[in-house]
Amino acid sequence: MTASLQTPAPDEILEVAQAAARSAGEILVSGWDRPKETRFKGEINLVTDFDLAAERAIVDRIKAAFPEHVILAEESGLTGPDSQFRWYIDPLDGTTNFAHGFPVFCVSIAWEIHGPAAREIRAGVVFDPLRQEMFTAYKGLGAWMNGHPLAVSEINDLGRALLATGFPYDLHQKPDPVLTRFRNVCLAAQAVRRAGAAALDLAYVAAGRVDGFWEEGLYPWDTAAGILMVEEAGGRVTDLAGRPYNLQGKEILATNGRVHYNLSRILSSNETGRNDAAAVSKEEAG
Repeated sequence: MTASLQTPAPDEILEVAQAAARSAGEILVSGWDRPKETRFKGEINLVTDFDLAAERAIVDRIKAAFPEHVILAEESGLTGPDSQFRWYIDPLDGTTNFAHGFPVFCVSIAWEIHGPAAREIRAGVVFDPLRQEMFTAYKGLGAWMNGHPLAVSEINDLGRALLATGFPYDLHQKPDPVLTRFRNVCLAAQAVRRAGAAALDLAYVAAGRVDGFWEEGLYPWDTAAGILMVEEAGGRVTDLAGRPYNLQGKEILATNGRVHYNLSRILSSNETGRNDAAAVSKEEAG
């Protein structure tokens, strides 16, 4: 790794991240209800010309401000010099929605610092350009939506909980146990929503709009910003079995903390074909 660089101030990072998200958002709003050029990068995983244009706008903004930082973007991959600072960019989370004119999608940007022993997400931004809702968070300072502090919900009964989820792109090849988990949670919770934008789902957990979210098959650019928001808003993020969340992992459970144990127990039960018991203790569930 190259010589250590001076760590930018929180305000500086958030200002650049928000400006980049707004630039991308303007591009997306200009084209979400118009005909689009689309291609498949998997059996059902779409990319549009607007994904690419929005990503270029974000990358250009970040490179202009921090040319020495590494960038990992969904479409262009890893670029930049070796550095202890890394950006995670999803220029359009909810591409399938966007391509069909369904008005649920967002921009997600996160900033990570590599410390002596571990990596740590320090800042995150999730921007919903249609509703002009800017969700932001900085490690240790809190989370906000358009400047107003965020806090997770106080629901502690899973039967009264509104939850969110999404399906992985390989669902057609491996429908079980994903659909079994979905069925089991639907029967245990008050309701489950599947809107199709994981970063926005995580922001909604932080805002208390939903009480929990789980999904499989995600990537770091999908979750990096949202996990920080949930934690800074007082929530909890783990894998489905309640073990510490790994940004490189493929499953996530984020909740207000109050329904975490019971939801994790359902998602990791033997009925879904998993052998691991929920790692969240009843004492932690409180």
